[in-house]
Amino acid sequence: MTSSPLIIGTRGSPLALAQAHLVARAVEEAQGWAAGTVAIRTVTTSGDRIQDRPLADIGGKALWTKELDRALLAGETDCSVHSMKDVEAIRPDALRIAAMLPRADVQDRLIGAASVAALARGATVGTSSPRRAAQLKQRRPDLNTVPIRGNVDTRLAKLAAGEVDATLLAAAGLDRLGRGTTGVAIDLLPAPGQGAIGIECRAGDGRVETLLAAIDHHPTHVAVAAERAFVRALGGSCHSPVAAQATVKDEMLTFRCELLSEDGRCHIYREAWFAAGDLDGPADLGRAMLAEAPDAVQALFTG
Repeated sequence: MTSSPLIIGTRGSPLALAQAHLVARAVEEAQGWAAGTVAIRTVTTSGDRIQDRPLADIGGKALWTKELDRALLAGETDCSVHSMKDVEAIRPDALRIAAMLPRADVQDRLIGAASVAALARGATVGTSSPRRAAQLKQRRPDLNTVPIRGNVDTRLAKLAAGEVDATLLAAAGLDRLGRGTTGVAIDLLPAPGQGAIGIECRAGDGRVETLLAAIDHHPTHVAVAAERAFVRALGGSCHSPVAAQATVKDEMLTFRCELLSEDGRCHIYREAWFAAGDLDGPADLGRAMLAEAPDAVQALFTG
């Protein structure tokens, strides 16, 4: 055995590194390897370098993945660790999402107020997520939402400096950074893939696929796969406010999803049930919802 039988590629943010270490420990425990056997290599992505503009304006979710993809395809790493909510719905054929860890809390947390209702009239909320912005405005049309980028500490510093009155962050990320008491959970349907850590490798790399299969959490994998099939069918982008959550019980999926206009005034919600592993059902549901959606929603997915 070499000193590093597996090299994980990851972004260098504190959260990304925390997630990479979770994967490394899971592989080491599954294989009976000593701690530190799995190597972690950081890769700086375009999304890390460009912090002054919303993702949707500068290339979308690929800004988090393209440099990791290059390192993986070049053989510099054996796999990449991703937050699944940040991974494009359509991935290169040469790569395969081979495993996911058990899903964490899928909720969003509001920081800066005790609840959405408690926000002052006209309050400014920092979020670069079209989904979160639309969901907030659906509930509180008076709120002002502005883009806010950067890692968790950067966003919290902007809040502390008074640049915004409140912000929203994923509970899973806060928990993984040891900030589980930060903010209050709010009832928003999450982004597809939220709370899930995915591990991607080269398609056909049997050795790595076998290592990753040992840590794959089946219920999480089939749930997130269904959510991603739904998004692929919509043809959505980072401009498209879309939410979806699949939960698995007894090999059946409960699937909740919604599409919104940017201002939250137009909204279409559905709940459906599918067999675990069925990707056609969620995709068909997405196409049907889009066909009946108001023009203000359709334009965000077909334009």
